[in-house]
Amino acid sequence: MNKTIRAAMGATALCALAGTALAQDSVTLTIATVNNGDMIRMQSLSDEFTAQHPGIKLEWVTLEENVLRQRVTTDVATSGASHDAQYDVVTVGTYEVPIWARQGWLVPLNDLPAEYDVDDLLPAIRNGLTIDGELFAAPFYGESSMVMYRKDLMEKAGLEMPDAPSWDLIKQAAAAMTDKDNEVYGICLRGKAGWGENVAFLSAMANSYGARWFDENWTPQFDSEPWRNTLTDYLDLVTNYGPPGAASNGFNENLALFQQGKCGMWIDATVAASFVTNPDESTVADQVGFALAPDNGLGKRGNWLWAWTLGIPAGSQHADAAKQFVAWATSKEYTALIAENEGWANVPPGTRKSLYDNPEYQKVPFAKMTLESIMAADPINPTVDPVPYTGVQFVAIPEFQGIGTLVGQQFSAALAGQVSAEQALQNAQQLTTREMTRAGYIK
Repeated sequence: MNKTIRAAMGATALCALAGTALAQDSVTLTIATVNNGDMIRMQSLSDEFTAQHPGIKLEWVTLEENVLRQRVTTDVATSGASHDAQYDVVTVGTYEVPIWARQGWLVPLNDLPAEYDVDDLLPAIRNGLTIDGELFAAPFYGESSMVMYRKDLMEKAGLEMPDAPSWDLIKQAAAAMTDKDNEVYGICLRGKAGWGENVAFLSAMANSYGARWFDENWTPQFDSEPWRNTLTDYLDLVTNYGPPGAASNGFNENLALFQQGKCGMWIDATVAASFVTNPDESTVADQVGFALAPDNGLGKRGNWLWAWTLGIPAGSQHADAAKQFVAWATSKEYTALIAENEGWANVPPGTRKSLYDNPEYQKVPFAKMTLESIMAADPINPTVDPVPYTGVQFVAIPEFQGIGTLVGQQFSAALAGQVSAEQALQNAQQLTTREMTRAGYIK
């Protein structure tokens, strides 16, 4: 079967999935999304959608992660009765979806066509987007976090990376691989302030150290020994074996450093695997290995659970057209489109059972480790000791977005050398106690 016929068949399937073009005047959907590689790739292929839906035009707003969260949150919270939503489709994460759904800020997606096959979504991802049996966002990709490392540098250091490393091994390897004279740093970790940036990494790391955000009475725990150990080890790792300016580095900055061959290890989102192994983008593509996020022998690993999803604000005036786009962008057929155009390694990972059952995708070197990392995360019981909240790298309460941002600023300041680790934790304890008291959690 030639490529033209396959493409025609793919277009037919996608039309059947998303429905025929709206029988009305042209509709323009404004789509707000994060500036990562998978979302940019979706934008580049969106002509496939508009060719099948001549009644729908797309307008893109692509933003840095922290800015996206701020703008989209403000828009969905204030739209509806007061004014129309600025965006018709938003890229939103696992943290926000349940909270926004309970507030009535998102359109439920219960009427997606049968061909969409909701039951094919991985339960670990789908459950986080479902409230009282209703799906409120469709996962574009799912992720956990894992260790990405340079196999050549590990070999040179005389070390071997196991599938399930400890933090002690990570410290040893970071020291052994660091060669600052040649701009090679043993480890790259998030330092940029933000509840979805450095706080995401440090919360997951803290879980593996036996730390927790709150005890069962919602009392903040930053004055505990496990948090002191977590932050101290993090600062030691990044200060001694990380790149300069690490306090400004988030996902995208560390991705660029790793692709340039400047990181011996990078512990971050599993979704990065396709970019660090892409020979067109990464100078070390053929030397990358993968392992589970580290642990300390306490029964919890330092990995998170997340999905970037597509949701429709309740204030959108084009919800029907938006559902057609969401169905297309998160479908099996979209996965096949990516595979044909850019190879199986570049399809959005972590959302569908059928993807991991596919023999072609099983050949992708990071597929197995990605799935194992997702399955290792437990948002219901994220910590060693009991807690009153769910969520692995976040606390699933509305107040966390603001609190996490404040705490992230303290941790970033410590990495920049502006405050000590002890002072950063003391400030985090005071800020969090104040906000939780204001919110009524602490009586």
